[in-house]
Amino acid sequence: MLPPLTFSSRTVLLTGAGTGLGRSMAEGLLKLGASVVICGRRGDVLDKAAAEMEKAAVAVDGHGAVLAKTCDVREPTQVEALIAAAYERFGKVDALVNNAAGNFICPTERLSYNAFNSVVDIVLRGTANCTLALGRRWIADKQPAAILNIVTTYAWTGSGYVVPSACAKAGVLAMTRSLAVEWGRHKIRVNAIAPGPFPTAGAWSRLIPPPVEKLLDPARTVPLGRAGEHAELVNLACYLLSDYSAFINGECVVIDGGQWLKGAGQFSALGELSPSDWDAIQAQMKPRK
Repeated sequence: MLPPLTFSSRTVLLTGAGTGLGRSMAEGLLKLGASVVICGRRGDVLDKAAAEMEKAAVAVDGHGAVLAKTCDVREPTQVEALIAAAYERFGKVDALVNNAAGNFICPTERLSYNAFNSVVDIVLRGTANCTLALGRRWIADKQPAAILNIVTTYAWTGSGYVVPSACAKAGVLAMTRSLAVEWGRHKIRVNAIAPGPFPTAGAWSRLIPPPVEKLLDPARTVPLGRAGEHAELVNLACYLLSDYSAFINGECVVIDGGQWLKGAGQFSALGELSPSDWDAIQAQMKPRK
């Protein structure tokens, strides 16, 4: 979609980028000449992803390098260490993609306090930590920059059965619009993407396990009759991070095939499940550290 050298000499930091959509976006930026910093909590996954990405990418004018570093975005000290490592390796960071997230389906009355807090801390607190740490540095250095937050369509509608995620993503969307106004004078643009269903191994297993596949089948819920393809979201993300979208600020772009217009609340159909269905679903989901 964009010229090959669009991100030449630029560095983009992406959270939650060892797998899934985060990795796909990092690969797309890499192909356009960017150096990328990918982070997550699983070092083995990150190292494997970085090695595969560097092997597949063709470096452009000495760029196209990948730095992988473990980081729990909930911890400000780890975020600061991540950014310090990025500056030490590449000399600067030009853009941030807040993609790290946690989510799972569950009736709200079944949630523990820790389960609720875990999702909110990763999604909202983690986004704030990364945004503040880089934003302060950019403002002090008088450096133009771009931030892209990955939210959801139920950030403004709400959705049953994913209440922690809905609360956290709504906060991220409010942060996006607020900082677009506040930081625009510093030449820092802040935008968001609200994806619909884009299959990934991790998220799909937690959000659309076998008992609910028929209820949430994209062929049934999306007017275009299918799930999204990663390349479609990658193209949009790269555009919003590039200078070709220099006058887009404070916007949230939906890419869901019309799903939210058809039925607000992506997971509302789960009201058809019985308590025994939920027992079976929760028994399948192993707790993650």
